Amino acid sequence: MSASAPKDILLGQHTDYPTQYSPEVLCPISRTEGRTALGLSPDALPFDGVDVWTHYEVSWLDQNGKPVVAMAEIRVPAISPCLIESKSLKLYFNSLNFERFPSSAAFVCRVEEDLSRVAGSPVALHLFYPDDPSVLGMGRLPGVCLDDLPLTCDEFVLNPALLVANPARQVSETLNTNLLRSLCPVTHQPDWGSVMIQYEGAAIDHAALLGYIVSYRNHPDFHEHCVESIFMDILRQCQPESLTVYARYTRRGGLDINPFRSNVAALPSTVRLFRQ
Repeated sequence: MSASAPKDILLGQHTDYPTQYSPEVLCPISRTEGRTALGLSPDALPFDGVDVWTHYEVSWLDQNGKPVVAMAEIRVPAISPCLIESKSLKLYFNSLNFERFPSSAAFVCRVEEDLSRVAGSPVALHLFYPDDPSVLGMGRLPGVCLDDLPLTCDEFVLNPALLVANPARQVSETLNTNLLRSLCPVTHQPDWGSVMIQYEGAAIDHAALLGYIVSYRNHPDFHEHCVESIFMDILRQCQPESLTVYARYTRRGGLDINPFRSNVAALPSTVRLFRQ
């Protein structure tokens, strides 16, 4: 079941791009409806996690009016009451392009305050610069890639029943695939991603898992809800002892969104995939 989008969000609408600082453009989207559809209570989530955003088009002015450029990593905790609508986040960052700040620290402080207010929980911002040796390089998700498995697909309708596991064989493994595709629930444009599944417990049939991920191909939902849906479907259908789901989506409008949900693990080192 997909989450419906609020009618007043900016996605899919013609909007003017602000040229002055405009925190009011930030649009929260409650996580409640999507989680209620998954049978989740906000007070008893079966996972912890974070939404990791990468913004490749960050810029502001120093005190003398000289532009500063950077790339930003934004971390929104999964326990936050709201996620932030992506187009509004882009408009917000654009509104900072002609704003003067006395230091990078002042810029970070302003952005963290604004985003935390909208998300309803503390949001963290980390900046990378063009000459920064720690800037994200290309990599791949850990684990065994499922993409070369033979698979016959006759229809593309989300189907958790495809997931099967063998309790007679207990394993600890990490799997990944680059074949995730879902749809924006507002614009119906495709969202492309890669996903990692790490678990301990009854061995999940690899081809069945790949077929399940492919069944998202026409499914309309936000990135964050898709990852939570994958997590809950695997948890309920396969009953692993531990489970981690981490997706990295390709960027749109200079932003990519990378949700992480786990009942055991901490977020792994951030990696930038070949399509990001």
